[in-house]
Order: sequence, then C-alpha cells, then structure tokens
Amino acid sequence: AVFMAPALAISLYQGEHAAAAGFLIAMGALLLVGVPWSWKRPENRSFGAREGFVTVGLVWVVVSLFGALPFFFGGGIPSYVDAVFETVSGFTTTGASILTEVESMAMGLLYWRSFTHWLGGMGVLVLTLALVPQLSERTSHLVKAESPGPTLSKIVPKMGDTAKIFYIIYLILTILEFIVLMIAGMNPYDAAIHAMGTA
Repeated sequence: AVFMAPALAISLYQGEHAAAAGFLIAMGALLLVGVPWSWKRPENRSFGAREGFVTVGLVWVVVSLFGALPFFFGGGIPSYVDAVFETVSGFTTTGASILTEVESMAMGLLYWRSFTHWLGGMGVLVLTLALVPQLSERTSHLVKAESPGPTLSKIVPKMGDTAKIFYIIYLILTILEFIVLMIAGMNPYDAAIHAMGTA
C-alpha cells in the first residue's frame, strides 16, 4: 500500500480521478488484509528451504493479484486477468505486455507500471529483508528461492545487510540513469518512469 502512494499522488495531482480511485481501492484492500495478518504470530518459527520456496511462490501470487487492482479499478486495463498479466510481467521483469499503446494510460497508472518493473528488478522479498531487519536472521531461504542463479552469495555476514547494500547500489544506478535522461532532454516524469522501467 505504501508503494502505491507516489502513484496515487501523481494521479491526484494530474486530476486522474478514476486512477486515484483505483489506487485508493487497492490500498484499502491491502491494508484491510495486511494489518490483521501482521498481528498474527506463528507458533512454529522454524523456517527452512521448503517454507522459503512456498513463501516465495505465495508472495508472488498475492503481490501480483493486489498489484493488478489499480490497473483494473483505475480503468487502465478493463480486464482483471489482463491487469494481473501486466502486473506479473512487471514484477518478474519479463517485458511482456498486453498494452498496444502505453502512452495513453493515465500518468499515475503508468508510473505504477514502471515501478512494478523497478521493484521486480531486485525482488520484492529482497526489499522486505532490507527494510525489516528482524526477518533477515532466519529467512535466507527466501532469498535463495527468489534468486535467479543456483547459488546464493552474501557480501556481508547478515542477509539483511547484503540486501541493503544491493538496494543502495540499485537505487544509485537508477538515480544516475534518471539524471542522464534529464540531461538528454527528458522531463522529470518521463525520466523517472524510463529509469525505473529499464534499471
């Protein structure tokens, strides 16, 4: 829900009422489901490779289903199945799209589309490990399950610190690309969505 806030702000600033409503519905649904789940504490805290793979699979499905809500309720993609496809394409960075003309989409929705590409570039679960340090001690299996290669290597002893370093590098590269695109003549909005979509 927090990640949708910038796209909501863009929609409100641009007067895109349908897109803003789509983001508000999606954020409300996420908070309605997420807040009660955050109160639940598991009795069994062991977290092995099996749990890691199941968690990664379920998180990708749930994140994609909720990430599609702004496209659907915001009117950018009229079919929910197509909206899910577009969101999965973003989070997995496959580059596939059901859209024939991306430029006609509302600016807030287009920002969200590029942001899903950016989040998928490093991985949603890796970002979670970077932001929530208490998870990183027992969930290296999450990163192993999400990483593209056969082995996982840490650059520092703690997985959470490794995730932070990777995201700092990723953020710096994105900002550098944003600056270069601005120097080349793009406006800030276009530079931002291009930088996030290609980083």
